[in-house]
Amino acid sequence: MKNLEDIMAMAQNVQAELQKAQESLETIEVEGASGGGMVKVRASAKGRILGVDIDDSLMQVSEKPMLEDLIAAALNDARAKADAASQEQMAKMTNGLPLPPGMKLPF
Repeated sequence: MKNLEDIMAMAQNVQAELQKAQESLETIEVEGASGGGMVKVRASAKGRILGVDIDDSLMQVSEKPMLEDLIAAALNDARAKADAASQEQMAKMTNGLPLPPGMKLPF
């Protein structure tokens, strides 16, 4: 039964490490941009939007459709970077764990 106890202890360790990694994702910031940096979106690695910066030159009624497209593009860019940062953090956390091939966390 010692082997089962070892597996349970390892599972609890993995769960604690996973919780730490998830918490750290909120402190990692990424910035998405579009329009050559005219629209920027800051987000956490968890994907929470922290701020939006829009260049003053885009604040014209005639530029509204372009501005809307740039905001959407910057949001998507920030989301992609947040996903990449999250995957990188989770890979660091699982590095060295004796997981079966192909098993991914979180379960």
